[in-house]
Amino acid sequence: MWRVRRIASRAVEEERGDVPGWVLITLMTAGLVIIIWALAGPALSSVFQQAIERVTGF
Repeated sequence: MWRVRRIASRAVEEERGDVPGWVLITLMTAGLVIIIWALAGPALSSVFQQAIERVTGF
């Protein structure tokens, strides 16, 4: 039983990961989404509006 606990505690210690790296990746991804949304948002909105007008025009 004590061997299982020791192995489990080692696994937990090794699985902490690189928190600052994940934070950086998350922030960069959010930044890219904001930039792409700002650039493509008006065009996508226009395409959507035209599609709705075509569907409701019948």
